[in-house]
Amino acid sequence: MKKVFLLTFLLCLRMLSMADEGMWIPLFLGYNEAEMQQMGFKLTADDIYSVNHHSMKDAIVLFGGGCTGELISADGLLITNHHCGYSYVQSHSTLEHNYLHNGFWAKNHEEEIANPGLTVTFLVRMEDVTAEVLMNVTPQMTEEERSRQIEKNIAEIKKVATQNTHYDAVVKPFFYGNQYFLFVNETFRDVRLVGVPPESIGKFGGDTDNWMWPRHTGDFSLYRIYTDKEGNPADYSEDNVPLQSKQFFTLSTKGVNEGDFTLVFGYPGTTQQFLISDAVDIIVNVQNPVAIHSRDLRLAAMKRQMEKSTEIRLMYSAKANSISNGWKKWIGESKGIKECNVIEKKRAEEMEFQKWVEENEDRNAAYGQVLNDMRKSYQIYKDQVKTNTYISETFIGVELIKFMYTNVLRVSKAAQNAQVTNENFEDARTKLLQQAESFFKNYNADIDGECFVELMNYYFTTQDAQLIPEALQRYINMPKSEWQAMFQRAQQKSPYFARGEKFIQFVKNAKRKDFSKILQNELFQLLLPVFEQYFDNYDQLTLTRKQLDLDYRLYVKALMEKNSNRHFYPDANLTMRVTYGNVKGFSPSDGVDYVHYTTIEGIMQKENPDIFDYKVDPKLKELYLQKDYGNYANENGELPVCFIASNHTTGGNSGSPVINANGELIGVNFDRVWEGTMSDINYDVNRCRNISLDVRYFLFIVDKFANAQNIIKELKIN
Repeated sequence: MKKVFLLTFLLCLRMLSMADEGMWIPLFLGYNEAEMQQMGFKLTADDIYSVNHHSMKDAIVLFGGGCTGELISADGLLITNHHCGYSYVQSHSTLEHNYLHNGFWAKNHEEEIANPGLTVTFLVRMEDVTAEVLMNVTPQMTEEERSRQIEKNIAEIKKVATQNTHYDAVVKPFFYGNQYFLFVNETFRDVRLVGVPPESIGKFGGDTDNWMWPRHTGDFSLYRIYTDKEGNPADYSEDNVPLQSKQFFTLSTKGVNEGDFTLVFGYPGTTQQFLISDAVDIIVNVQNPVAIHSRDLRLAAMKRQMEKSTEIRLMYSAKANSISNGWKKWIGESKGIKECNVIEKKRAEEMEFQKWVEENEDRNAAYGQVLNDMRKSYQIYKDQVKTNTYISETFIGVELIKFMYTNVLRVSKAAQNAQVTNENFEDARTKLLQQAESFFKNYNADIDGECFVELMNYYFTTQDAQLIPEALQRYINMPKSEWQAMFQRAQQKSPYFARGEKFIQFVKNAKRKDFSKILQNELFQLLLPVFEQYFDNYDQLTLTRKQLDLDYRLYVKALMEKNSNRHFYPDANLTMRVTYGNVKGFSPSDGVDYVHYTTIEGIMQKENPDIFDYKVDPKLKELYLQKDYGNYANENGELPVCFIASNHTTGGNSGSPVINANGELIGVNFDRVWEGTMSDINYDVNRCRNISLDVRYFLFIVDKFANAQNIIKELKIN
């Protein structure tokens, strides 16, 4: 037990050493306090995180399943990104009430719109439970025995932590299982839309500007948390009341200047700073190229049709947004890794590590084989990743194929199974009918047909032949014209998979024997061998990853032993973190220097009525021409829109508050610069920047553009 406590102590010291980069655990910010204050922070670590009194943590939420939000009023009003709530706004939008296009502003609580399924989660407290998790774990145990004991310990920890409360708890590993933390949470289930700007503001620049600087998007939306009358989480009810906020942020209109202190508080999703060179090489040279090219093809097909029709744009906006986000990020990530020679640097570090290991007999016995073992695993992993990525980005990238495998296949197999009663079969048919009606409501066969042709052609002309299932070898290098003909038959011949109304009619009227026959359809004959390979490969991929995680647990432990003075921080894993830095421009390439902020002038310079992403709302333009900026202009008379800083952020930090030295809200984080998206793997302070919406532009839109004075009145503004 003494060894466990010693390991935890050393990990904390190393994790919390001072550093320019890092995603710090709020519980231990006392170790960072001196550096933060030296950089300009006027408050204390206790003001950020405390369980003894209200602190900033009580104003931060995990929004949905993967964004951050923050409270900005006493009555549960929260702000997050436009793109974080995009799918919810789309779900409320129709051609008659197109909130995506026109925006939405509730004039009172009664007009606020419920969002079934949307939750927000507050952190109640966190605790280092490494000793408790590893209790009764011994070196003599097999890995399976070790895992069982850890699972048993975690279950007991969670049970004790939530006993006699409505809280929930999670225990997560850090440093690949060298350390464990308990997070006790409170989740609210009634979250209502309060306001969102039109897409021409909230998503200005669209996919073209995504991940790019300079940026000019008003990426925000407003929601309110509701509780029962006692202030407890509750399902939606007309009797629910707005949350009485324990803590909320004051909004500062003082603005930002180069060098100002900034703190970002939120829920970063995933980083992988400890990956060895072999893993990074696979990401850059195997995984990313396949995913990027496949999504190129899908986005091109979508955009061609979305330009033709408002209805199609409304139908496919969220889909295109989801696809493009990863696509552009991976392009920048690969570019940054190559330009910064990350693979070569990691190889040099690994050579130095191995030399250090071999200098000591005990170290060599403990760690001597870990890198070699990992490299052997990555040799296997490479083909597994290639197989998985090709299938997930091509076959699963075709909406119809995904629908057929996920929904239609189940009913067809039920029809063939003599043990399935007719009553159960009819239940399956009814469920398929509901799923089909939902699917085809947001389906365009022209888009998906083009995706099918291009993605099948890409897969069968570029994937390694030995990685293509034997049953599908005959399709290698098949002409596009034959793929087009295959998709046309899916529209023109029974059971009309790609024709919504006709397929639904087939589902309603077909006999059981008709369902059992459709597995012989050429599309099923195409997809069944691929999905069999996909899941077999996925099982093997999972085993390889598990082995690699075990090796990384040992490798990271050794790294910390080797570099005892290095500032270690744990990888992001969708738990609350703090990162701090400074407002700062950057130079991404020779002769290019970016300043730290943008203004409304840039919106007007980008305006192009012929390109959807660059259409400017007429009222916004009118306010610009009149220079009617209210109290939100800077000292030069400019209306700021966005700014950049050196905070270390990633996915999940979307919507995170950007806080100044006095603890006031000055911005809402929404992106990173394209040149720095490699920060998930390798953070470089010279090129990694987070992009944030300036609070003054948010206030300008709510006040001057929307005239939503009911919202302005409940904010505390300095």
